[in-house]
Amino acid sequence: MTSVRGTLVGLALSLAVSTSVLAACSSGDDEAAPVSSTTPTPTVEPEPPTTLLSGRRGTDGQVLAVKLDNTVNSHPHAGLIAADVVYLEEVEYGLTRFMAIYSSKYPRVIGPVRSARLSDLDILQQYGKVAFAFSGAQGPILDDIGAAPLYPRSNDAGAAGYSRSPDRTAPWDLFLDPEVLLKGAPKATEAKDVGFTFDEAAPKGGKKTKEFTTFWPGAQAKFVWSPKQERWLLSMDGNPAMSTEGPQLGGTTVIVQRVDVYPTQFGDAYGGVTPTTETVGKGEAWMFRDGKVWPVKWSRPSGKDGTTWKYKGSQVAFDPGQVWILLLDNDRRPQIR
Repeated sequence: MTSVRGTLVGLALSLAVSTSVLAACSSGDDEAAPVSSTTPTPTVEPEPPTTLLSGRRGTDGQVLAVKLDNTVNSHPHAGLIAADVVYLEEVEYGLTRFMAIYSSKYPRVIGPVRSARLSDLDILQQYGKVAFAFSGAQGPILDDIGAAPLYPRSNDAGAAGYSRSPDRTAPWDLFLDPEVLLKGAPKATEAKDVGFTFDEAAPKGGKKTKEFTTFWPGAQAKFVWSPKQERWLLSMDGNPAMSTEGPQLGGTTVIVQRVDVYPTQFGDAYGGVTPTTETVGKGEAWMFRDGKVWPVKWSRPSGKDGTTWKYKGSQVAFDPGQVWILLLDNDRRPQIR
């Protein structure tokens, strides 16, 4: 009996010890187990895309083309610094006018707006069915504009968005609100590839230059490289070309494109003959970026095609930012220093 009681007592003690050990082990395991935690993964915001017409960061919108005056009475210009592309083309008496292309940015106001020319239709065809803002044109040219694949939005035809500035004299007092004007062309095409490529890195080669001047019979455009602003600054006819927003006009990439310029049967009431500019074909050009110049070849097989720009047989990249294209008669060359 004593033996049985002793055995039972021993078993009880063994069970108690085992239970204590298990409890201790269980407690230790709980303390040693890693604590689950969810550390949020840092969110990396993707860089905004680059735009097709200027290589700027942003998004492409509808294409708006605006015809602008470029005589002494038209300066300073409003909204021109926001354009993706600016063309400089010859008109009557060897003077020049701007055509500004907008897609990635629409400024609050643009002007002064002036009349259209036949050359505009060839230039614009590569951009698609765009909204075209202008202030009238000669009757036969208006017929061609009406038949062209674009949305004409002329002040003379009553398009919304135009107003007269009390600070300017006619005809240099006409300005437009692009957002209002685009409501009248809701199906205007968005930006597409017109042959431009962009890269922060300049292509190999190139010759250093500080300034260059392009001459027309009645006008001259001089661009000077600004290392501080990293762009070419424009002076027209000896005077800095300024904007109403403050900065001097100019671009990060400037192209001087040699083209055929020839007279048409059209003209003004004072005997001035209206020229037209042929931008379909091929020829020589000069690309200015990063304080250097590259001789390039341009090619545009048809009106619907974009224009390619090649240096030694390879497509050349523009510097991201506003692009200027100066259309110069084949008989002329820029003066480069």
